[in-house]
Amino acid sequence: MNLKNTVFALSEAAGAAGYEAAAAELALDMLKKYCPDAEIRSGNVVGHFGQFRDGLPSLVLDAHIDQIGMVVTYITDEGFIKVGNLGGIDRRLLPAQPVIIHGKKEINGVICSVPPHLSNDGCEVLSFDDTAIDTGLTKAELEEIVSLGDSITFDVKCRELIGERITGGALDDRCGIASILYALELLGNSPAAYNVTVIFSTQEELGERGAKIGAFEINPDIALAVDVSFAYAIGEDEKKCGYLGKGPMIGISPSLSREISDKLINTAKSSGIAYQTEVMNGLTSTNADRYSVNRAGAKACTVSIPLRNMHTPVEVIDLADVRLTGELLAAFIKEAE
Repeated sequence: MNLKNTVFALSEAAGAAGYEAAAAELALDMLKKYCPDAEIRSGNVVGHFGQFRDGLPSLVLDAHIDQIGMVVTYITDEGFIKVGNLGGIDRRLLPAQPVIIHGKKEINGVICSVPPHLSNDGCEVLSFDDTAIDTGLTKAELEEIVSLGDSITFDVKCRELIGERITGGALDDRCGIASILYALELLGNSPAAYNVTVIFSTQEELGERGAKIGAFEINPDIALAVDVSFAYAIGEDEKKCGYLGKGPMIGISPSLSREISDKLINTAKSSGIAYQTEVMNGLTSTNADRYSVNRAGAKACTVSIPLRNMHTPVEVIDLADVRLTGELLAAFIKEAE
């Protein structure tokens, strides 16, 4: 598979939290190459990898398909679209952002921005109550196309930076999906040490809702939540961040299984795969939190791809980290020879 093209395609598919259908269909098409029985169930993309074998523990590979976005809440008499947030959008970046409103057809818009010449405070951060989108259409024209409750996403394309670094929107967590697909590509027909189920889950940004459904349905013994975490950038606390290009971040937390964390670390060492650790002192705010307390509980862990500028239209990752994450997942799953 062409990893860069896969990440670009996934990143650019629309799928705000609760409105993931288009992105889910694309991911489903990609997953069917490796999991022929893959289908969409309760919004989640679910597929089983390889042949089921009695006696093996069950393992879920989970990455969330949704992205941050907005929802139409009102259309003013002047033709401006008022919005609410879907997930934790960085409001500092809202003014002047281009967006796409996903109505009966897609229409372009821009978030209104007050020129600094007319503002008493050029550093004011917009609240969502004060956020409005300008499409150039009248209220009557908008009402023919846009309904209250329609989703909105940032209008952004992926771009290449230096080396293997790229920038774009929705890399959280479409790059996690790409890493799982890459792991399945690496595994091929190799025997697995687990009965593997892949879930590309919905509504993570709204409280891990899709993972809660998937966890209850599959009830795995082990779950790996493949997500993103903070990559160091200027001005941040290095102790709380990983680094771009230095491999996946293996989670260690009281809410995770130390057994699985250690096994992932040992797998990385024995396979010569670069990795980092991410120590958390409580819940992880990822889908792992849902799997770890499902029914009788699963041994859950996080495997995270370092990412800068989280929850913005200019997220940055290094494709080397996506590739190394896939290699780690494949090595973990592959049956010992």
